[in-house]
Amino acid sequence: MAKQAHQKEATLADLRREIDRIDAAMHGLLIERGEIIDRLIVTKKTQESGSAFRPAREADMMRRLVERHHGNLPLDTVESIWRVIISTFTYVQAPFSVHADLAAGDAAMRDSARFHFGFTVPFVAHMGAASVVEAVTESKGDLGLVPAFAVAGAGPWWAALEFTAAPKIIARLPFVQRPDHPAAMPAFVISRAAADAMVTETEVWSMRVSGWRAQSAAAVATSAEVIAVPDRAFDGAALLVSVPRGGIDAVTKSLVQIGASIRSAALVGSHATRYTVAR
Repeated sequence: MAKQAHQKEATLADLRREIDRIDAAMHGLLIERGEIIDRLIVTKKTQESGSAFRPAREADMMRRLVERHHGNLPLDTVESIWRVIISTFTYVQAPFSVHADLAAGDAAMRDSARFHFGFTVPFVAHMGAASVVEAVTESKGDLGLVPAFAVAGAGPWWAALEFTAAPKIIARLPFVQRPDHPAAMPAFVISRAAADAMVTETEVWSMRVSGWRAQSAAAVATSAEVIAVPDRAFDGAALLVSVPRGGIDAVTKSLVQIGASIRSAALVGSHATRYTVAR
């Protein structure tokens, strides 16, 4: 019995040494990644200008992460770790803050911010999406998080994104969609990103429509996601329309067919199509 107990203890010790080896290897790889980032910073100063955010590359990385993941480690943990790694090294390249609208729920928005960006990136709280947009507009490269749904009294904050020099919607969180996501609050990410870094699978349009009513919402529900707020100036509504690339014409046609009138339409951003996984 004593010999068997000794063999069991030795086996546990071996396994713990393996864990220590893996932990050291992971830490070493993170240090190596940081060294590559240092070289990237030098290269960017001589070859490239603009924001460090790369929405298309991040979406591709997360898709590949989900596709290769297996085993008993929860996907929630893996996604969060990679998100924090990406965000932290982006912050190392070009320091930025995350401005977040807490009007729709302080805890839920903070969960989303910390899950996707970690604790190294500074977090700045706001009460209202318009305040977030203003802060991001005045910054050199900050991010904004606003709820991807209508908030009572918020108004059409997205109208401020219509101008050429304004920041745009560059992502929609959570990207990896699944039941019981630990940071499930739907949110748009607003910032400036180089045109070649954007992902354009889903376009986001700011629209002004007169004659908007319940029937209007039903007409576009199958082809687009719409946030609508009253627009008294046009006796209608201000819309934020998320639609597959090239699909805005179909939305416009559907609205016109039921008697609505499109007063204006402007592209205010784009993002990756959400990656849905079963659980």
